[in-house]
Amino acid sequence: MDIEVNGERRALDAEPRRTLLDLLRHDLALTGTKKSCDTGNCGACTVLIDGRAACSCLVLAVECAGRKILTIEGLQGDPLQRAFVEADAFQCGFCTPGQIMSLKGLFNEKAAPTDEDIVHALSGNLCRCGAYRNILRAARIAAGRR
Repeated sequence: MDIEVNGERRALDAEPRRTLLDLLRHDLALTGTKKSCDTGNCGACTVLIDGRAACSCLVLAVECAGRKILTIEGLQGDPLQRAFVEADAFQCGFCTPGQIMSLKGLFNEKAAPTDEDIVHALSGNLCRCGAYRNILRAARIAAGRR
């Protein structure tokens, strides 16, 4: 199957039951996308598929043939990453890639999201450290820079 990951076209073999998450982490060594619940409940594995946020643990790799996948590794220097640092929006950092990718998906859809939009976009992402207030602050900072 042909798939574009972080702007690079790849030809890969994937067995029909392999998830996009496992393909990214094990076949492509893109470990920024985290494996946690493996049921789509935590958001740690969020990536963008054709610009929209999706839990990669719930998507079969073969479903992504011909599509564009963006992972946290593909966001080098993105204002969202800088905003997370500026707002101290992470503690352990495990959930941070998924949070950032969910927000990137939101910003792809809305140039000036409201706080309600931000909260809704992040509603599928869990943070065990409880950095939610700073995550919201980081989203506001990033939205102001756009």
